[in-house]
Amino acid sequence: MITARNKGRFALGATVVGAALALAGCASGDPLDPGTEPGDSGSGDTIVVGSQAYYSNEIIAEIYAQALESAGFDVERNLNIGQRDAYIPAIEAGEVDLFPEYTGNLLQFYVPDTTATEADAVYEELQGAVPEGLQVLDYSPATDQDSYNVTREFAEANDLTTIADLAGVEGLILGGNPELEERPYGPTGLQEVYGVTVEFQATGETTVDALLEGVVNIANVYSADPRIGENDLVTLEDPEGLFLASNVVPLASADLPQEAVDLINEISAALTPEGLVALNVQSTVDQLSAAEIAEGWLTENGFLE
Repeated sequence: MITARNKGRFALGATVVGAALALAGCASGDPLDPGTEPGDSGSGDTIVVGSQAYYSNEIIAEIYAQALESAGFDVERNLNIGQRDAYIPAIEAGEVDLFPEYTGNLLQFYVPDTTATEADAVYEELQGAVPEGLQVLDYSPATDQDSYNVTREFAEANDLTTIADLAGVEGLILGGNPELEERPYGPTGLQEVYGVTVEFQATGETTVDALLEGVVNIANVYSADPRIGENDLVTLEDPEGLFLASNVVPLASADLPQEAVDLINEISAALTPEGLVALNVQSTVDQLSAAEIAEGWLTENGFLE
């Protein structure tokens, strides 16, 4: 596969295929053959869209893919790749051209000691942090960021509203993905920023269940997870900015065609926090496929007829 990191990949592909189409037109004896329009799938360029192994991220990737196909681009899907240690090398190697990411978490991946927390500051630093050959497009109002949650019963019993209120509560057990233990906002960050001491337990995909069953009493859950509302969990406020703002942001090849960039930016602007939660509900509650959910959202928001 010719990768996006090869300089001028898209322009070169269009030139080569355009020449081939011109020769084909001569061979057919049709001098009025108009050829292809910009963005037509006949241009020969394939945009590879990837996603994490995470249903919400897959839905956004599918939105990108269907919108690009509707605009006439050839699209290849490489979904459910895994977590950053698996998919970032693929993106940097040019095997993936477009990927839905999250500003804060992506910035921490490239700049572990960043001190930025506000949305604009995070995005500004992120623009300079991505490697040569990559770019971040406009970030979306939609967020899907880390948050600490407790059960309603535990919050009321301990008078909890913010993370700071956890200080002094004994027997705290924090559940989350294994990598949370080493994250700046994990146990070390809780202690340094809020004076909160916790024991960590890796619970992975069972984190919410572990919280409901009392195996842990604090859970690291993404803010757009519909299970927060479904189970009446309390998301603790973060007044000191322990978590970085983490807005949905497309990570893309620097060679992505401008027409594609403009379209994806329009999609980012239309995706709201409430809208992202609604998409997630369609996946977890309604059990619709990512493709069905994406098509519905694109139609509702005027991207598909």
